[in-house]
Amino acid sequence: MSNFLTINKESFKISFAPLRIEEVYSLVDTPSNGAIVIMSGTVRDQTAGKTVTYLEYQAYQPMALEVFSQIAKEVQRRWIEVNTLAIHHRIGRLAIGEISVLVAVGSPHRADAFAACNYIIDDLKHNAPIWKKEFWLDGSSDWTSIAQCDHLV
Repeated sequence: MSNFLTINKESFKISFAPLRIEEVYSLVDTPSNGAIVIMSGTVRDQTAGKTVTYLEYQAYQPMALEVFSQIAKEVQRRWIEVNTLAIHHRIGRLAIGEISVLVAVGSPHRADAFAACNYIIDDLKHNAPIWKKEFWLDGSSDWTSIAQCDHLV
């Protein structure tokens, strides 16, 4: 049983560059992990019955990276067997099918890896200062899924 979560400078990333599953996998792949769970959020072409043409993400990067770190600390507290994790998020303009967020978790056992991965993406969506603007085929656009960052005010 481990209680040490391995985090390095590449574990948390906010980037204009495309995200790569292979990169986050390599960050969590260790001999002690019997399970690696990766959640990939991709830009879909429909939302609420409207055709999406593309998205734009913006972030307050210093605070978002701090939220990523706080999430990791909570994962370490709740799932002591989780050994490794990575959180990467895109910003800028993303086309349909592009990866917007990657969460990877490594643990000796799958139950902890699945639970921690689910917790991370939910907490990220609710607390990280990252905003998404959807652009639709009809020419309209709107900010959607803005994190509930009440603690930031």
